Amino acid sequence: MIIIENKRKSLEGIVARYPLAHILDVTSKSNYAQVLSPFYPHYHIPIPFSPGYYSACVEGIWQGLKVFEGHDIDWGCFSNDTMKNLKRTVREYGPPKGHRKGVFGVELMNYLEARQQIYLPSYKWVLDNVPIVHQLVEKIKNEAQKSDIVFLDYSTNTDVYNVSTPLSHAGLIKSYIEDSYPQLVESI
Repeated sequence: MIIIENKRKSLEGIVARYPLAHILDVTSKSNYAQVLSPFYPHYHIPIPFSPGYYSACVEGIWQGLKVFEGHDIDWGCFSNDTMKNLKRTVREYGPPKGHRKGVFGVELMNYLEARQQIYLPSYKWVLDNVPIVHQLVEKIKNEAQKSDIVFLDYSTNTDVYNVSTPLSHAGLIKSYIEDSYPQLVESI
């Protein structure tokens, strides 16, 4: 079984709760599984609704296509391969208007539409197409058949439709391993 826990919880408490489980940090702060982070630069990730345009990382796509009042998409996010300074926040840019449907798109998608048509397919593309990621996921899948695994992530929201909090990419890895990845709207 795969369990999702918040990385901010005490490690001792998690170990006490799941004493026989393997604990795997899947955030950008991980040493071993850092490649599973949406911040990790795998390069050449297709930007949805943007044939011929690519991003270094999934988070670069998500943040780069965000539109705020007075601030359109951020081309720099697509090439950012540092795993830092990717977040574009309300504090810095003001109220968000939505996510642009492609780098030259005129349509703005609401948060749920963007999650379904930008984030989910972009992250799945990495799971399907980046060899080091696919191999690690297969290794985790095999290990999960033998023992419990606890994924540590900063968000534990595994409900695609719950837009009150960020989606857990650990939950997406879990659903991918369990062949229950959220239904996609074709975009890539």
